[in-house]
Amino acid sequence: MWWALGGAILIEVVATLSLRASDGFRKKGWIAPVTLGYLASFYLLWPSLSQGMPVGIAYGIWTACGVALVAVDLLQRRQAIAAAGRNRNPA
Repeated sequence: MWWALGGAILIEVVATLSLRASDGFRKKGWIAPVTLGYLASFYLLWPSLSQGMPVGIAYGIWTACGVALVAVDLLQRRQAIAAAGRNRNPA
């Protein structure tokens, strides 16, 4: 039950990051990873629910972990961008 939920969370995060990489689906190569990622994520959520996990608990954990992991990725990217900007010579 928990392994399936964990897998659903990780796959959903990958699909969300792929969605951002698709640049509003202007980069067509990202359509398949986004679509398949979200489908796989919901498919892995199903066993957790069918084994008795309440929907509110599963959705709360899934959402909170997904948001946290995407935020960590965003913060890491911004720190890398900020560090690159500090290394530039303004003169």
